[in-house]
This record gives sequence, structure tokens and C-alpha cells, in this order.
Amino acid sequence: MLKFVLRFGTLIGFAIILVVFTIALPESFLTARNWLNISQQLSMLTVVAAGMTVVMVMGDFDLSVGSMATLAGVVAALLFTLGQPIEVAVGAALLIGLLGGIFNGIMVSVFGILPFVATLATLTMFSGAAFIVSGGKTISGRAIPEAFGAFARTGVDIGGFIVPNLTIVAALVLVVTWVLLEQTPFGRRLYAIGGNIEAAHLSGVRVRRLKIAAFALTGLSAAGAGLLYASRVASANPTQGSGLMLNAIAAVFLGMTMSRQGEPRLLGTLMGVLILGVLDNGLTQMSVDSYVRQVLVGGIILIAVALGSISKTRRR
Repeated sequence: MLKFVLRFGTLIGFAIILVVFTIALPESFLTARNWLNISQQLSMLTVVAAGMTVVMVMGDFDLSVGSMATLAGVVAALLFTLGQPIEVAVGAALLIGLLGGIFNGIMVSVFGILPFVATLATLTMFSGAAFIVSGGKTISGRAIPEAFGAFARTGVDIGGFIVPNLTIVAALVLVVTWVLLEQTPFGRRLYAIGGNIEAAHLSGVRVRRLKIAAFALTGLSAAGAGLLYASRVASANPTQGSGLMLNAIAAVFLGMTMSRQGEPRLLGTLMGVLILGVLDNGLTQMSVDSYVRQVLVGGIILIAVALGSISKTRRR
């Protein structure tokens, strides 16, 4: 029984959450409209968590994703105020995310700086840059093109339901990331690095290049999430991505408890994102105070990680 709980504790917990909210919110929780709303709300976190999974596969992590998302959003908004078209603004924001990720990768793989130290430093740098670019103010109003904001408010009709564009983008990112990690030599080599970096190096894996590439993808995903957020609220401010980093890491850790080897897997990360999103949605509908929600989410993460740790110890 204990072995079963340790192996499927995260899934059991998710099932319990669903049952509780279904009983407490019988008229609203299980509706298609509510779940489409959840998927839209989680689109930004899904994109960031997918990128975070890529670096955590190697045993690293990136603390700068939240500030990178913020920086990308304000850069795009600033370019809009300068009269630049959507293609230019979006392309510049994504390029900044890519370059920021490459910079993180170089700091970690070439200069040997611990990921915690390197990305903590760039977190501060990107956050400061976002304040400089925005002047410490929210960029909104007529400067933001109508088409940019409309992207997040519209969707595609699938079977009579309007699936939000944000949900579709998040799903595409998940599919591409899953293929990359699970079906390509690139992904297998990342897992090899995470399993034993010295053995991977001795077997001919180009560890430095792969680390730089992984961090680049994480930076790109963070910038993409920042653009999605800016589109959703039709504005950008220098603090809007502040909660993404902790939630992304939490989602990956929750997903790791579902893996036999305790490794980050994208499907597990998706389950972690769902747990966080569904919990927040249900508690919000029940008018539970936001601070109480933070305590509950933190407790769930601790329990899930503790179960995963116990399970990993028992396997040894």
C-alpha cells in the first residue's frame, strides 16, 4: 500500500482535488467554460515550465525565467510605442530571450558558475533592465496594437468550443518540447548529462554546447511566455512575470514525483502545472484568500516532493 501511495501519490492528490472542488462547486467547476478558462490562465506557466524542464533534465535550473518574461514583455511594448510592427516587436523580444538564455548557458558551462549563482545574478540583471526599459511604469493604451491584444482574446472553433489561442500556443510548445526531449538524440544526451555528467563527457557528449542550447531554449520559452502575458492584458509592466519562476520550478518538482527514476519528464511537468492551476482556480471560486492559497500550494509541493524523496530512497 505504501509503495502504491509513493508511486502514484501525485495522481491521487490531483484526483482528491478534483473530487473536492466538484462537490464544493457543482455548478461551475466541471464546466467546459471553466476548463477552457483554466487552460488559458495556465498557458504562460505551461510555456515557462516546459522550458524549465529542459534545463532541469540536466540537473540545472534557471531562476531568471520570470524576469526574462517580464523583460521580453516590456521590450515588445516599448517597440510598439516607437511605432514598430508586431513582427518586429515580437521577434526582438524572442531574440532577447534567446540571447539571455545563451548568456546563462555560457556562465554555467564555460565559466563553471553554479546555476543558482549565475541565474540569480541574471534574474537581478533582467529585472533591472525591465525597469530601465519601461521607466518603472506600465506601458499600455493606444501604443499596444489592437491585433496584439486581440490574439489572447480570440480562439479557434473546435467542435463547437472556442479554444483560446493562448491554449493552442501552449499545447504546441508542449508537443515540440516533448518530441525534443523524448524522441531526439538531443534529449537523450540531456538526460545522459543529468544522469552522470562525467560519464556523458567521456562518452563523447558535448556537454558545454548542450548546456548552452538547453539554457537558450529556456530563455526563449520565458520570452514567449512574457509575450503571451502582455497580449492577454494588453500591457506590460516591470513586475508582471515575478511569480512564474517559483511556479515553474514547483510544477517540474511535482512532475518528478511521478517518474520511476525521479527525473523531470514533460508529461509529469504538465501534471504539476494542472495541479497548481486547478487548485488556484477552485480556491479562487471559493473566495479563499490569496495568502491562504499560497500556504496550501506550498504545503502540497512539500508533501509531493517528500513522497518522491522517500520513494527514491526506497528504490536504492
